[in-house]
Amino acid sequence: MAHPQFQAPDDAGAARSVLQVPTGPTIPLNRLAPEAALRRLELTIVRRLEGFLQGDHLGLLPGPGTDTNDAHLYQPGQDDVRKMDWAVTARTTVPHVRDTMADRELEIWGLLDLTPSMNWGTAGITKRDLGIAAIATIGFLSQRMGDRFGGMMMKPDQVRRIPARSGRNALYGLLRKMLEEPIVQDNVEAKFELGEGIEQLARMQRRRGMRVVVSDFLTPGEAELDPEVPPPWERAVRRLAVRNQVLCIEVLDAAEVEFPDVGEMLIRDPETNFSRYINTSDDAARARMDAATRAQRDRVQVAIRRAGAGHIRLRTDRDWVTDIARFVLNYRRTAAVLHKPPQGVSK
Repeated sequence: MAHPQFQAPDDAGAARSVLQVPTGPTIPLNRLAPEAALRRLELTIVRRLEGFLQGDHLGLLPGPGTDTNDAHLYQPGQDDVRKMDWAVTARTTVPHVRDTMADRELEIWGLLDLTPSMNWGTAGITKRDLGIAAIATIGFLSQRMGDRFGGMMMKPDQVRRIPARSGRNALYGLLRKMLEEPIVQDNVEAKFELGEGIEQLARMQRRRGMRVVVSDFLTPGEAELDPEVPPPWERAVRRLAVRNQVLCIEVLDAAEVEFPDVGEMLIRDPETNFSRYINTSDDAARARMDAATRAQRDRVQVAIRRAGAGHIRLRTDRDWVTDIARFVLNYRRTAAVLHKPPQGVSK
């Protein structure tokens, strides 16, 4: 979505947030995960959330039923010689030990889109910070029995990785880093788009688990509205869903869904050179904009469903905790069918 520029009255309130690119977070850290609300949510739905993720968590220590993981070089005094991987050692002529992972432990990774289109916000919070709030809510619900949560931040020129750790303090540390990450300015030369960021997530995290992709799912310069034409990022989501359970969180601003009547304004795309004046007081023009937005959002929804991923749609003018809770309750009934590996995608 673009940044509109218009002459706003003094009492415009949250509308001031669209007059310039934000310079910092629009929500404090302590509001990302409201303790009282999430504590109640934890009591009522976390068991169901765990149910569709990995089952009830009964143990953490390796034992019968533990899966093997990657091998690494043997470190004398640190590694158990009983875990020596003799096959790898024979092939490489260097001692290797085989890692093990408890089959009850869940590892979740969240990819946050930090491209300029995420800086938009007219309801007192930007889409970027709403995305961080969504990661906070999912992360809080997963902080049980040693589950680990890691993060990746996708900017136009790089993808930054925050290692996965367990515990609430580690989660808040991850959220603080996301909030403090510098705001990306408009029209920055892009080396990464959403599809490349998702591919990076798939390549860098080989262990099976849950993957959360948080974005507005907008492709710079694309005007396609036909749901039968896959977006550029759909194949990357399909490949990620082959080995992982994928949850796509689509963040929207209220003004993107229902265009406001604010008179004539300049619409400017923060990621391309496109700009155009629109008279939003014209009912016909506003209806065309709203229809195009609905078609765009329907195409995103169809693509995510076609890729075999879960889909949550959050808005800046709604309570994200309530929306995620409602999703979890409804999602339990459909997750098993939805998350079958996509057809026609190779591992």
